[in-house]
Amino acid sequence: MIRAARSVASPNAVCIADLRTIAQRRIPKAVFDYLDGGAEGEVTLRENCRVYDDVTFRPRCAVAVGDCSLGTRVLGFDLAVPFLLAPVGYSRLMEPGGEVAAARAAGNAGTAYILSTISGHKLEDVRAGSKGPVFYQLYLMGGRGAAEGAIERARNCGFNALVLTIDTPVSGIRERDYRNGMKELISGGLFEKLPYVPEVLSHPGWLWGYLRDGGLPALPNVVIPGKGPMPLVDIVAALAASTATWADLKWIRELWRGPIVIKGVLTGDDGRRAVDEGAAAISVSNHGGRQLDCVQSSLRALPEVVKAVGDKTQILMDGGVRRGTDVIKALCLGARAVLCGRAYAYGLAAAGEAGVNRAIEILRTDVERTLRLLGCPSVAQLDRSYVNVPKSWNEN
Repeated sequence: MIRAARSVASPNAVCIADLRTIAQRRIPKAVFDYLDGGAEGEVTLRENCRVYDDVTFRPRCAVAVGDCSLGTRVLGFDLAVPFLLAPVGYSRLMEPGGEVAAARAAGNAGTAYILSTISGHKLEDVRAGSKGPVFYQLYLMGGRGAAEGAIERARNCGFNALVLTIDTPVSGIRERDYRNGMKELISGGLFEKLPYVPEVLSHPGWLWGYLRDGGLPALPNVVIPGKGPMPLVDIVAALAASTATWADLKWIRELWRGPIVIKGVLTGDDGRRAVDEGAAAISVSNHGGRQLDCVQSSLRALPEVVKAVGDKTQILMDGGVRRGTDVIKALCLGARAVLCGRAYAYGLAAAGEAGVNRAIEILRTDVERTLRLLGCPSVAQLDRSYVNVPKSWNEN
């Protein structure tokens, strides 16, 4: 890990793509593809990244920009940068520090971290590890009783907001996981695992950390009443039985009594419904291209949702963010801030907390440099006048 940490230091890791390359070398293919892959033909996964090429900048030249203000305010919290760390399921599989390390890096950078229900670390440990805002992303896995228990724990240990994901009535099929034997590696018998063992053994650094960490613990935040923590192997079936509906928001609001973010909105209609249900913020998201394939990219959906919702709630966006210019483009099109998932997870897989720190620093520096080149002193002043968008986008 010391060697990996050194490898992410500048100038070796200049951009997020460099962190991705380092992560791909360090962890087994099955683990990397779990992080990197998308649903089915990965059409949406690719489009999430490609679509930023369709938006070009309109800079204000011959403008002297002094110190740039990168800060924004989300759900009442002042963030030092206009991006948050998105929920990434079972980050502990990539690096033993997992969610605790990512939350600590976010807090040290002055931004927020969102913990996935599918976490390898306890809610309490993640909250204690960060000095910044921490939100809890909720699936209704394990039934209402398990969800109620997680909400109560999140409230009691000081989580600051609840993020309800609404785009996962079943788990999307990630074909890479099937080809790489992810199911067999997690739950198969010895003979089922054998074809995939050589690949795992070829990554001794990762393997040593995995074994020292005790392998794959159960999901510590999905505690089924009378049964205990849910085994990791039960995730797919549990998601299929845990659809979150608008009706569920009534009892969730009563239990949480704090700000709720609705994540997974792609249409103006769902944006308006989220506002009607009292969402403090919404995240325009297609789940990083990991659920329903062939839906439009998050950036392409953003203008429609912004037009439908206006200033009635805060609008976030996630999907395909790999550069600071991507962050800026989303802000120009109406997002208050963006959520970054794979961008920091590549850093985590590459070098643990040091890698997350590097990912945040890359994006922060990118954002500041882009503001200066645009002739804009603050992210708060960004608007659609700073970008060109395809004519077809104006139909929204």
